[in-house]
Parts: sequence; C-alpha cells; structure tokens
Amino acid sequence: MRLLKLEMKRILKTRLTIILLLMSFLLTFVMAWLPITFSFNSYTDADGKEVVLKGLPSIAYEKDLQAAIAGPVTSENIKKAVEDYQACLQKYGVEVSYDLPEGVYETEIQPYAPLLHGIREVFANPDTGIAPTIMEIDPNRIDDYYKVCENRIASLMKQEQKKHPAAQNAAITLYGRVEKPYRFFPGYSTNAMDYQIFLAFLIVLFCTVIAAPVFTSDYQTGADDIFRCTKYGRGKFALIKILSLFLIGGTTYSLCAVLYILISNSLWGWECTKTSMQMLYSAINLPNMNIGQLQCFIAAAGFLGILSVISFTLFLSSRIKNMTVCLSTALLFCILPILVYMILPQDLGQWIYSILPACTTGLQTSILYAAADFDFWNIGTIAIWLPHVMIGACVIEIPLFAFLTVTSYAKHKI
Repeated sequence: MRLLKLEMKRILKTRLTIILLLMSFLLTFVMAWLPITFSFNSYTDADGKEVVLKGLPSIAYEKDLQAAIAGPVTSENIKKAVEDYQACLQKYGVEVSYDLPEGVYETEIQPYAPLLHGIREVFANPDTGIAPTIMEIDPNRIDDYYKVCENRIASLMKQEQKKHPAAQNAAITLYGRVEKPYRFFPGYSTNAMDYQIFLAFLIVLFCTVIAAPVFTSDYQTGADDIFRCTKYGRGKFALIKILSLFLIGGTTYSLCAVLYILISNSLWGWECTKTSMQMLYSAINLPNMNIGQLQCFIAAAGFLGILSVISFTLFLSSRIKNMTVCLSTALLFCILPILVYMILPQDLGQWIYSILPACTTGLQTSILYAAADFDFWNIGTIAIWLPHVMIGACVIEIPLFAFLTVTSYAKHKI
C-alpha cells in the first residue's frame, strides 16, 4: 500500500499530469454547457416582431410550447398529431412543411412536432425501405402504432441482416423488451449525448499521455536499472504502477462523467431524463432505456474503455524503450477505431473497431452510436449485439493487457 501511494504521488506531482487532469475537469464544465448554446427558437410576437431565442431561454420556450404533449406517447396522440399536420398542410395548399408561410410551422406544428418523430420511418415500405411522406400516411393505420413498430423492426432486420436469421430474432427480442408507450418530455437535444462521448474521448487521450511514459521513461533515464535491484522491483512493481494508473485514470473519468451528467441534466431539466431513447433517435431503437439510463450506460462503458486503453498503453510502455515512439503508437490506437471505420469496408471495419481498446469512446464508432444502430456480430448461428461485443472486449482486455504488462516488464532485459 505504501508503494502504491508513493507511485501515485510521483505521477500526480508531474507537471504534465496536473495540467491534463485540470483540463479534464475544465472541459467537463465546457462540454456540459456547449450543447445548450446550440438550442434555437424564434417566434413572432403580438407586435409582428420576430423574437429570436438562444440557449436556456430557447429551451424554456420549447418546454412551454410543448408542455401539452409531455408524458406517455400514446397511439391516439400520434394519430391526432398526424391528422393535425395533414390538415395544416391542406389548409395552406402545400405538400411539405418547408413550403408553409413564415411563422405557421412555429405556431401550428411545432407544439406537437416531436410526436411526428419517426412516423415516416415506422411506415416505410417493408420491401424497399422507402419512407412515405406524412401526407401519404393513413391516420387510421396509427390506431395500433406500437404494433406497426414491431412489424417495422422485423422488416428492417430482414433488409439489414438478410443472411442472418439469428440477428433478426435477437433484434426482435431486444425490441420486445422496450417499455411502451414511449415517454417524451420536451427540451432535450441529442447534442448533449454527443458531447458526453466527446468528453470521454478527450479524457482517453489525456490518460494515454499520462500512462505512456510510466515504464518507457524509466528505461530511457536508466532508473529502471536501479528499481530492478530492489526487493519488489519486477512483477510487484509493475502491478503497483498499473494499479496507480487505474486509480488515477478511473477516478478522474468517474468524477468528470458524474459532473457532466449532473451539470447537463440541471441545465436541460431533470424531467428530460425520463424521455425514451426512441423519441430522440430511431423510433425502433433496441435498448430499453430512457435518456437518464442511456447516460449512465454510456458513462459505465466509457469507464471500461478508459481502463482498457490505460491497460493497453502500459503494455506498450513496458515493451517500447523510446518514449516518443510509445506515445505515438498509443495515441494512434486511440484514434484507430475512427480510422478503421472510415477506411475499411463496413463489415470488416466493424469486426475490427468493435474490439479495439478505445472502441467505446471512438466518436463515430462509440458505444452510443452502436446502441442507436442495428449492427450484430454474426458467428454461425450466434448473433451478438455490437454494444455487448464492445463491453465484452473491454472486460477481457483490461486484465489481459495488465497481465501482459506485468509479464513483459518482469522479463525485460537491461
């Protein structure tokens, strides 16, 4: 325990470590605030003057405007929203809402617009996947909206996973567990979820920079020659270094993740956390989660990702003697999921980026977008949902690379 405290103290006294940890906390406040600034609304007041609202006033206005639709999203409410939308467009003789006279959308459609979310997706052609316009949807077909959603997830998976019936059945089973009717509370934006992932990605980079020199710097300075002559200078010393980085990186991320969620939800409104994920992403998303649960899920997956990246970085540090090469290689692996996603074919890229140490925090390849998508690992007659693959990969990699680090360092030759 004493050696662990001394090692943690040594790392925390480094100027670069102090700067990066302070930046992590500072960015937590910045990232939690930035999505608020993107909120925008406008309306025409009684004097005919346009009023533009941004930030918190815009969110408050949107909550007041849509207060009547807060709560359970029933088939009856959705049907009425479609009927009102169609009546509005027929009234003004237009086919799409973009052609409405100025100010009409804000006053006549925006109060119930969230109820129209996903309606076109749900009623897409089961064979072609082409979505109809809202004007083409028969309101009478909405009487059993959630049954239509179940049919849509079945037809979608037949298109997405034609050759994999196991994946089709797995998706139908997952969606069958989703609580219905959905719930919606106005004011929230998916931008807040995106910035939660972005914050996790930055902290991963910071922790990588802190972890990369742990063994390599001792190799370069020759300090490792002295450590190896001590009683605990090999396996136990390596284990202490690993635990110290796990505690520093894990604690920093945990505090930042909790702070982000607290600040973000306080700004947007805690009632927004009860909104079903399906009301903000795809109407037929597979996770049975509301926004609050999704935030916690992303935070927990990010924690595993942080430890996985630290474990892998320490393994590199135990193997590479040059600090610049070690740090460059470690940072490359942090952004590798993004590069794989952009460069390789979808199926191959998905297999690779979903098992890399930084898979849960890789921005476009992060577990947030995996949870909002319908991708599976298909191994014979077995189908594994991609978020489960990512979490499983991190759980395996944390002890695996830690063990390899201890083994590598203990066998390192001077």
